[in-house]
Amino acid sequence: MMTRFLSSLASVLLLGALVMTDSVSAEVFELRIYTTNEGKLENLHTRFRDHTLALFEKHGMTNVGYWVPEGSKDTLIYVLRHKSRDAAAKSWDAFRNDPVWQKAFAASRVDGPLLSKPPESTFLAATDYTPEKKWKNGEAGGFFELRIYQAAEDKLGKLDARFRDHTMDLFEKHGMKNLAYWHATDEPECDDHLYYIIWHASKDAAATSWKDFVADPDWKAAAAASGVGRLAKPPVSIYMQATDYSKIQ
Repeated sequence: MMTRFLSSLASVLLLGALVMTDSVSAEVFELRIYTTNEGKLENLHTRFRDHTLALFEKHGMTNVGYWVPEGSKDTLIYVLRHKSRDAAAKSWDAFRNDPVWQKAFAASRVDGPLLSKPPESTFLAATDYTPEKKWKNGEAGGFFELRIYQAAEDKLGKLDARFRDHTMDLFEKHGMKNLAYWHATDEPECDDHLYYIIWHASKDAAATSWKDFVADPDWKAAAAASGVGRLAKPPVSIYMQATDYSKIQ
């Protein structure tokens, strides 16, 4: 099941880098997925913990959150914030050419490369209804859930409206915290994809929350009022736990 979810997620993200839009001066987020060689995930954590995070910040990239999908032994998912697409390009160039990074990178690969394939990346822009509150470190633990929706043709606006006007409040009502909602910035995903991350107190709590949400009469009414037929395909859903070095815990 996890392999199928991650395969679907990878396919979505790989498409995200195909064509840039004209939005190169607005704040953007970058969702990245790393897949390691067998037994190398802990080495990757060490490199991020001891070197990469500080170097990202040094070069103008803001660390938002770092997660490992539930049960995974080879995958790291993380989100960065950039001032713009132009700034992102300059930051990555400066990062890769930093002697400190080059030294840390080389040292981490003495026993072989950590990654089994190049990182997957997609750029995202916050929706107008994404929460304004800042993500903070916490001691609550819990589970995070990354969900990706592909709207039916010409239905992304209606999907956004349902989240904006109904879904987010109902999530909070049933114990799920809204953290961020994004649209892809690049074609073809910018026309029909919605990405979001929510928080659950635990895996059991997530199951209860979703069960209560689906059964809520207010949700049923909102779903019915949003139009005939599905607004989106069934979402890709990945449960994740924050790493010990994540800004989100």
